[in-house]
Amino acid sequence: MEYSNLSALQLDALKEVSNIGAGNAATALSMMIGKKVDMTVPAVNVIKLEDIVEENGETEVAGTVVRVLGDISGNILLVFEKPIAENMIEKLVGSKQSPESEMGSSVLCEVANIISASYMNSISQLTNLAMAPSVPATSYDMLGAILTTTFIESNQYDEYILDIETVFLDDDTEENIGGHFYYIPMPGSLEKILKSIGIN
Repeated sequence: MEYSNLSALQLDALKEVSNIGAGNAATALSMMIGKKVDMTVPAVNVIKLEDIVEENGETEVAGTVVRVLGDISGNILLVFEKPIAENMIEKLVGSKQSPESEMGSSVLCEVANIISASYMNSISQLTNLAMAPSVPATSYDMLGAILTTTFIESNQYDEYILDIETVFLDDDTEENIGGHFYYIPMPGSLEKILKSIGIN
């Protein structure tokens, strides 16, 4: 299935599937950090990778990649801007740590593990398809570099890619708190998801 051939109905269906996963993941994150966080899926788009990189590529971020194994394989990329990553690490370990430190990296991997597992569990239940997370890997770099590497590894380094973006919102202010969550399905996984929910 070419991403550029997806219909509006198919994109809406993928957004709804992701919204269900994001709701579960937000609950898990809120429990971890003791603060209410919402995760919303503002858009599921077929766009040029270079457009995402041009728009946000220069931002320094802590990125954690979790490979999705099973029936609907792919990658999950969890991204936090540096101040948000530092706050989260401090909240969870009680001391200031850089996202690049061994402790900081370990905490971000654990956060990614819990959020990804919550997201996958809800999609698995909805689609009756098996999904399992791999061991997370974290890196600190420009967002453009992390995105490009992740999409290349998903065999999505095409002119057009599928961008299922989830934004973290502070529940009190409803502001974006500098967190993004991308589910990047491998080619072939999309058809399985759409077929399982009755949309081909």
